[in-house]
Amino acid sequence: MHIQVPTILLDGTVLAALSKEDMYGYALTKIVQESLSVSESTMYPVLRRLKKEGFLDTYDEPFEGRNRRYYQLTPAGYNRLEDIIDEWIVFRDSLNRLLEDNKHE
Repeated sequence: MHIQVPTILLDGTVLAALSKEDMYGYALTKIVQESLSVSESTMYPVLRRLKKEGFLDTYDEPFEGRNRRYYQLTPAGYNRLEDIIDEWIVFRDSLNRLLEDNKHE
């Protein structure tokens, strides 16, 4: 079974990863893929949208003769992450209660 990841959970996963350290796109994609099934082609539009919404900033660093674009959380990004965590906890607890009530013993 393959469950499609809602946008809010993908956003939360990206923001949570970046709350630990700034990362360039490929490294961030690999970190997110450890938890969710997403492709690189999915990640870059998410990063662009989060930047446009003011949750991320970018900066470039030279690496082996090229520039790598790094992503970092803005103060608004940290606030959005907290909101997503709060929403996740309520959702998770509600779903757990529903599923546990239907569990046959």
